[in-house]
Amino acid sequence: MKATLRFTLVFLFSSMMVLTSCRKEETEFIETPPEDILHANSVVADLIQRTASNDGSNDNILDFANCFNIKLPIDVTVNSTTIEINNEDDYYEVESIFDDNDDDIDELDINFPITIINSDFTEISINSLSELNATAMNCNGENVADNDIECLDFVYPFTVSKFNTLNELISTEILTGDKELYDFIDSLTPEDITSINFPISVVLYDGSQLAINSLTTLESTISNVQNSCDEDDDFDYNDDDCNHCTPELLEEFLVGCEDWYVDRLKKDDVNYHDIYDGYDFNFFENGTITVYWNATSANGTWLTTGTGNNISVLINIPALPLCNNNWSLQEINNTSLSKIDLRLSNVDRLRYRNTCN
Repeated sequence: MKATLRFTLVFLFSSMMVLTSCRKEETEFIETPPEDILHANSVVADLIQRTASNDGSNDNILDFANCFNIKLPIDVTVNSTTIEINNEDDYYEVESIFDDNDDDIDELDINFPITIINSDFTEISINSLSELNATAMNCNGENVADNDIECLDFVYPFTVSKFNTLNELISTEILTGDKELYDFIDSLTPEDITSINFPISVVLYDGSQLAINSLTTLESTISNVQNSCDEDDDFDYNDDDCNHCTPELLEEFLVGCEDWYVDRLKKDDVNYHDIYDGYDFNFFENGTITVYWNATSANGTWLTTGTGNNISVLINIPALPLCNNNWSLQEINNTSLSKIDLRLSNVDRLRYRNTCN
């Protein structure tokens, strides 16, 4: 009897302690400043969810659809070459094959069935190309404004807390990715009192990182930058290969490797690359070029200006006039072979390659 009474008293005391602790936690939570309470269906909740939504434009080279992407890994055949795509870096392998020759018809065959991931992270099984194309028709077209915000990204992990006024339940979650944040915002109800445990960080479209200390600052930051970048919602896989190119990076490639060769040369829609077969091009820091072939040599100059997708490369080798032009840098690629791709309009092209990696 004494043992039973002692257990009952201990249980009651423990229960009171738990209730007191929970009530204290609830009180502390409610003391969150009103401006930092995240409400369901609020403007800032919508901005957060749109920022966390799944960006479907990153694999447009495969599906021509901005509102979903294909779940990896998948197998594809590109111009008769089979590639296993395991991550986003492998999209460049597809592009490299497409980009290798301007005179062929590019073909891509997807090995079905596949799974697509929608902007809200729901998944759908797709069993054929016709089914994929029909689904893609429901997306907005090229460069048509869509709902997702791609000009900034959240830095994870961070913590959120929620108190439900109906059942008085308090929960805390550690969010580690966009899907978790999207689902958390989606789960909010008018009865929820929710807060983000600041500070958190976001990465802006230019790569800079910004610390956010309040919900008000987060709302203004997303609002101010949401339309400040090119979301690249087009289907041209060639138009943005130099987002991070600089003259210094180009110099590092050209000067750092010896004996570049002309892999592709076209002017006025005529191919000339066979003319320079066996020619070795060497670029130097002082802006000079030396070319060797069959015990013969020629000299010239090179100069770069601009940045990003607007870098110009002026090449002048008097003895090799077909190489000369004020070219636009299209791409610097360092996959299986180093590649410097120069263009002029949509017709003229000069591409140097090197086994140096």
